[in-house]
Amino acid sequence: METRREHDSLGEKDVPASAYYGIQTLRAMENFNAGGLPARPAFLEATVRIKKAAAIVHAELGLMAPEMSKAIVTACEEVLAGQWRDQFVVDIFQAGAGTSHNMNVNEVLANRAAELLGGKKGDYSLVHPNDHVNRSQSTNDVVPTAIRLAALTLHKELDGTLQRLSESFRGKSAEFSAVVKSGRTHLQDATPVTLGQEFSGYENCVAKHRDKIFEAADDLRFLGIGGSAVGTGLNTHPDYASRMVFHLSQITGFELEESANLFEAMQSLAPFSALSGALRNLALDMVRIANDFRLLSSGPMTGMAELRLPAVQPGSSIMPGKVNPVMAEMLDMACFQVIGNDTAVSYAVQAGQLELNVMMPLVAFDLCWTLEFFSKALDSFRARCVDGLKADELRCQSYAQRSLALVTALNPHIGYEKAALVAKEVLNSGRSVSDVVLEKGWLSEADLKRIMDLKGMTKPGLTDRSA
Repeated sequence: METRREHDSLGEKDVPASAYYGIQTLRAMENFNAGGLPARPAFLEATVRIKKAAAIVHAELGLMAPEMSKAIVTACEEVLAGQWRDQFVVDIFQAGAGTSHNMNVNEVLANRAAELLGGKKGDYSLVHPNDHVNRSQSTNDVVPTAIRLAALTLHKELDGTLQRLSESFRGKSAEFSAVVKSGRTHLQDATPVTLGQEFSGYENCVAKHRDKIFEAADDLRFLGIGGSAVGTGLNTHPDYASRMVFHLSQITGFELEESANLFEAMQSLAPFSALSGALRNLALDMVRIANDFRLLSSGPMTGMAELRLPAVQPGSSIMPGKVNPVMAEMLDMACFQVIGNDTAVSYAVQAGQLELNVMMPLVAFDLCWTLEFFSKALDSFRARCVDGLKADELRCQSYAQRSLALVTALNPHIGYEKAALVAKEVLNSGRSVSDVVLEKGWLSEADLKRIMDLKGMTKPGLTDRSA
């Protein structure tokens, strides 16, 4: 393998001649190989956008020659278009704060910019990773800014996913509005509901989580770029921070603002914990909803079987004809991973000291990964499960008619104690509620017919609608 000789403050090393990364990335590759997981694409792209904005700002301020700025910007645009992605090789578990990730990006862009100016890789006299690509920057303000931009980008996709899921639940709520079924509390018989009412709860749940996730993501618009190493802005032009926020807004399409306090923006990773926590809270409710699907579709001969889930694949390698609730099972597993990632993010967020939290690489990876796979899992669940749901109306009606909790409707008419006696006798004898009440002479047949109207029990008020 052909190599080129590079040096840094620790000495010299041979770097593959074809590599766009340099010696500092090579050291990181040698030091950090625990995970085999490079930066998530959205985080990498956010870092590159910061480098692009910085090159533009420095040219505007007269701190960088226009031709160098243009070369760096072009190199950034190539990466953003998908080129040179195999050159970003630093593992997630790396030097604290993300210095190795930052230098990997600096070196790739510097070497590509040098080529564009007619030079060769490793000729840092043309474009230097630290002096030019990283000018006015520190890992300490670049990385938290990149996490913010990456999360904002990924949130847009998740927000669309949640809107579609909420709309699908709303559609099913309307479709199932006339399907009366037995409610269940403690997994025991409860008073009747409609299947549509159950789905209206799912729809409202997702809509509320969408709002809360949006609120958490919106806090990420406030950037600490320009804080430099510790928040003081050392080695930056007085107009650098404001111009960076302006150009990053132009590049990303987000309405970004300067943080009111650059020290706090560097010290605290609380906004990332808030977004991760909002995603965890959604995951907790989606586990509940997915498990409802599994229960309501159980059977089909020996379970509830009130819902018919789309058959998307054979369910067993040994039992012919078996179909499992695989999309709900998939979603459960994805949700468990969301919860695990949030735990890791929470530990990382509390681990800062003084001017910096050095655990940012883990936060960047887990938060971006969660936003990526959770959005895809939810969208798959919607498209391949929710949208194709059917109700077994006869099964739902049968359970509703046999529910022991129907005696609840008798409370206003014969009292709780007599209704409890009816329930006990129904359970022991297998007879209907109406038969038992008529035998005891506590109500007339006409009154019972009005009181025991199943659809009436799904609405507020007394069950005797004639009263």
